[in-house]
Amino acid sequence: MDVEVLNNELQFKAVRSSGAGGQKVNKVSSKVELTFNLEASNGLSDEEKERLKTNISHRLTKDNLLLMQCDESRSQHKNKELVIKRFFELLEEGLVVPKERKATKVPKAVVKKRLKAKRQTSEKKANRKPPEIE
Repeated sequence: MDVEVLNNELQFKAVRSSGAGGQKVNKVSSKVELTFNLEASNGLSDEEKERLKTNISHRLTKDNLLLMQCDESRSQHKNKELVIKRFFELLEEGLVVPKERKATKVPKAVVKKRLKAKRQTSEKKANRKPPEIE
C-alpha cells in the first residue's frame, strides 16, 4: 500500500452540510465527500484490491467506488482531514489477513477427567434410589 499514491488518487467534493449552522448555513460548503476508485488505483497491488473487495464490500458501490463523507466540524479543512484519516483506517482494517486456525487435539488427561466426573455424578444419582428388596 503506497500512501502517497493513494493520497493523490482521492477525489474530494465540498457540499453544503445539513443541520444547524446559523447565518452562513446557505453559503458555506463545509461537508466533504471523498471518492476513491478501487479498480483504477495504482497504490494497491492486485492482491490487496481483491482482499479489500471481499472485506469492505458492504462499503463499495457496484462500480467498486468507495464513498465516504464527513460533516462533523464546521471547518471544511478539518472535515477533509477527518475523512482522510477514516479512509486510511478503513483500508488498514480491510487489509488485515486473518490468522489460520490450527486444529488442536483434546489431551487424554482432559478426556479422562471428564469421564471420571460423569461416572461420579452417575454413582451419586444411583445412590439416591431406594435399595431393591427381593
